[in-house]
Amino acid sequence: MHKLPYTTALIVGAGPGVSASVARALAREGVKVGLASRSTDKLASLAAEIGAEVFAADATDEASVAALFDHMESKLGPIDVVLYNAAARVQGAIPTLDPGAVKGVIAASTYAAFLVVQQAARRMIPRKTGAILLTGASASVKGYANSAAFAMGMFGRRGLAQSAARELGPQGIHVAHFVIDGSLRTSTPEPADKPDSTLDSDAVAETYLHVLRQHRSAWTWEVEVRPWVERF
Repeated sequence: MHKLPYTTALIVGAGPGVSASVARALAREGVKVGLASRSTDKLASLAAEIGAEVFAADATDEASVAALFDHMESKLGPIDVVLYNAAARVQGAIPTLDPGAVKGVIAASTYAAFLVVQQAARRMIPRKTGAILLTGASASVKGYANSAAFAMGMFGRRGLAQSAARELGPQGIHVAHFVIDGSLRTSTPEPADKPDSTLDSDAVAETYLHVLRQHRSAWTWEVEVRPWVERF
């Protein structure tokens, strides 16, 4: 198996589940990891476990995101990998949705992702190397009833990823979008009569690392992962 060609990684929107599993997997590969979140209290245990640096940041604020990248690089050096994993959602029928809440969902799901991708690109383009990963969801490709706000935000993130992949790929930067199509075991108890019907976040993390190991002659821009019983 090929060794990862990267030495530092920043995970924005870090928490339990996929981002924690990816952080652990990267640390096992010898990658220096930075964990960023609006609230950092929840990151203490994971940071201690893998020896990661922790940063507080509001990903929807341009100045806060720029400061995050500066702080990360001052601690761990140039950033090789950036994973955007934050999201927000509000459910409800379209006629009753609070426009302010919808605006907040789109800000966290799409605008903040843009700010993070922009800062990563500004730093990676001069070096002509790096990887930018964006975590998506079923809602990235399927808009469900009573979930319009989340679908708008995640469709926007997917569009950002696709455009960034086309723009930045020829400059040596691997951009990939991950459609997590199913419920995570860390947030949804697995039914005893339906083994492996929820996503194992550690197994998902292995897919992220597989993408990071890809040779540039065969880069993936998008991959979907789903339990074996999940409907397409």
